[in-house]
Amino acid sequence: MFPNLFSPLQIGSLTLRNRIVSSGHDTVMADHGLVGDQLVAYHEARAAGGVGLIVTQATAVHPSAEYTAHALQAYDDRCLPGLSRLADAVHAHGTPLVGQLFHGGREIMDSLDGSLPVALAPSVVPNERFHVMPRAMPIALIEEVVASYGSAAGRFRSAGFDGVEIVASHGYLPAQFLNPRVNLREDRYGGTDENRLRFLREVIGAVRVAVGREFVVGLRISIEEVTPEGLTADDTLRALAALAGTDGDGLLDYVSVVAGTSATLAGSDHIVPAMHEANAYTAPLAARAKAVVTVPVIVAGRINQPQEAEAVIAAGQADACAMTRALISDPLLPRKAAAGRLDEIRACVGCNQACIGHFHAGYPVSCIQLPETGREIQYGRRVPARAARNVMVVGGGPGGLKAAAVAAERGHRVTLYEATRRVGGQVLLAEKLPGRAEFGGVVTNLGGEAERAGVRIVTGVAVDVALVGHEAPDVVVVATGARPRRPPLELTGDPAVLDPWEVLLGAKVPDGRVVIADWRCDWIGLGLAELLARRGHPVTLGVSGYMPGQRLQQYVRDAMTIAALNARVEMLTNVRPFGFDGSAVFFQHVLTGEPVIVEGVASLVLAQGHEPVDDLGRALSEPGAFDGEVHLIGDCLAPRTVEEAVLEGLRIGSAI
Repeated sequence: MFPNLFSPLQIGSLTLRNRIVSSGHDTVMADHGLVGDQLVAYHEARAAGGVGLIVTQATAVHPSAEYTAHALQAYDDRCLPGLSRLADAVHAHGTPLVGQLFHGGREIMDSLDGSLPVALAPSVVPNERFHVMPRAMPIALIEEVVASYGSAAGRFRSAGFDGVEIVASHGYLPAQFLNPRVNLREDRYGGTDENRLRFLREVIGAVRVAVGREFVVGLRISIEEVTPEGLTADDTLRALAALAGTDGDGLLDYVSVVAGTSATLAGSDHIVPAMHEANAYTAPLAARAKAVVTVPVIVAGRINQPQEAEAVIAAGQADACAMTRALISDPLLPRKAAAGRLDEIRACVGCNQACIGHFHAGYPVSCIQLPETGREIQYGRRVPARAARNVMVVGGGPGGLKAAAVAAERGHRVTLYEATRRVGGQVLLAEKLPGRAEFGGVVTNLGGEAERAGVRIVTGVAVDVALVGHEAPDVVVVATGARPRRPPLELTGDPAVLDPWEVLLGAKVPDGRVVIADWRCDWIGLGLAELLARRGHPVTLGVSGYMPGQRLQQYVRDAMTIAALNARVEMLTNVRPFGFDGSAVFFQHVLTGEPVIVEGVASLVLAQGHEPVDDLGRALSEPGAFDGEVHLIGDCLAPRTVEEAVLEGLRIGSAI
């Protein structure tokens, strides 16, 4: 079905079996800077799934390159045993393995002890995103860091890797030297295009000397950094032509193309683009790179499905496609695609919640749809049940679907009951928010898993204690979700007060200004604000936090904030709702306690979180009501997000 995607690709001395790549991404699985069991299991799962090439995460080549407290290290020989274990595990499945050589320069996120480390850069030019003021590197330190790239590359080769990739993307140290707006030096490392290229050229040379000609050496680079002071396409393409063009140095075996920079909020949104970006939106950038280099080009940027990758390669825009989040969501994607089992592919929805969202919070990456990711040691293999049991799952939201699917896969007889006509729960509402239609794929994917596992799904039936008694299951999993919370407010008369569900299900919103009181500071308030503003309402969004979308992953928050601002939404921060008299909404500032009044208001929408619907769970726990096991999962246990519901579905489905 995909003749280009599943054709071999020659990269230097390597022959890839297909053109699907798991690109370098920090997993937050380093064990005190070294490879441990968790990281080995994570990459082995993707190798077993049939991926063509795995590039491991950014690995510090020098002590000054540790950009986070959980960075992987390759600047001394302590790294060798773990890297060797990883290479052996991945090679056992016929997958080549490339390690990333990394120095972030001024892009420093945190440290081991909380103190601010000394960040390095070509010049004393701060970054905007992390507010880091770096130290300009003296010549001796530049030479030391250049040499460290070669030493680290040699360690990867000694450990049995097949290649290394030099990270010059996203505004990291090599890109800082290339950038005339960041590199203000007047010595041999600055002042002209040739001098600004010198650092990267010396790094590539040191690496090639350390590893020889047969070992693969690649380069990852942002064609555009998409920020006012960032590298432009012209800057980058000139560098690529000099390094890998017809008259270039000839030391590189491939180029991996991305967009964006870590240095600014807007630029960093392209590091892991959320669902607001079009699929394969960076392919035209890859085509520009392909036009100036003579080596294969890999492209990354929201390529979630094999159809998209096939189209990019068939059009000649790139030679291979990095499908990293797609492989986080479904490690078996390559095997499924090769076999034509497209309906079984668990497509990434670009929510960024448990992948890059976990990374930014300092936790191992995972996936809201596949919580087995990052937990391969514990949940990577379904353990058959000792004895088949009759399991009743009540509630067809994401948590219930996952619990049902896992229990059935383990051999239990599972029936899932959903009170409405469709499974999906709150996902069916979330997908109605602007720009979030793709989120509905969560239901498609989890529902497909349950059906393929043999779960009997009954819709339009509300379960009570009597029905449980009639069916007499051995186990009941209660996944009945939550309902919108309506906090007590001082209301005068009969003002128009709505909740988000009512708005999304089509309730009439009176003409005029709408105030949205947002307690959770997530996608609901921002999404409703844009939705109602696009319908022609003046909208004021009042949030109880420091910013709208405060609880969202940064790239998602940025995209939704931009959309709301473009729709002319007014925003108030640090306020809680107090009352509404039909024309004025009264807030209280959460810090000062002072009143904040919005006048000329026609309606108030209360996005004040949810409260659990746990009636069945409480009823079944009464003495004599039910003799079997009862388990509560998801929002009926405690309202949170789809991630926790699906994870709890996995846990209980694996335990019963």
